Amino acid sequence: MTEQNEHKVFYSIAEVSELVGVPASTLRFWEKQFSGIRPRTDGHNNRYYKQTDIDLIKQIKYLRDEMHITRIEAIRNELSAPRRRADQRQHAYEILTRVKTELEAIRAAL
Repeated sequence: MTEQNEHKVFYSIAEVSELVGVPASTLRFWEKQFSGIRPRTDGHNNRYYKQTDIDLIKQIKYLRDEMHITRIEAIRNELSAPRRRADQRQHAYEILTRVKTELEAIRAAL
């Protein structure tokens, strides 16, 4: 995320789509399936997501893609479970992905 984006309050659907790596149509579908995703809309029906929305979207994507939980109801159950292990795994996965990217950049520089 760029320096400028670190201080943003709202992100457009295009920005979230690029940031998270899912199509806008998937974001719109998930809005209907997961009550925790509540983007604001303007008079033209443009969606604007807060960081909390983005964090939840990342969790859903992690559960779907990395934990291979594909049923919406199963994802809802996992999200509602107290102190989910998936949260810890997702956090570790994000850190390891960042480290891998940095190591690849270092390797390419050598």
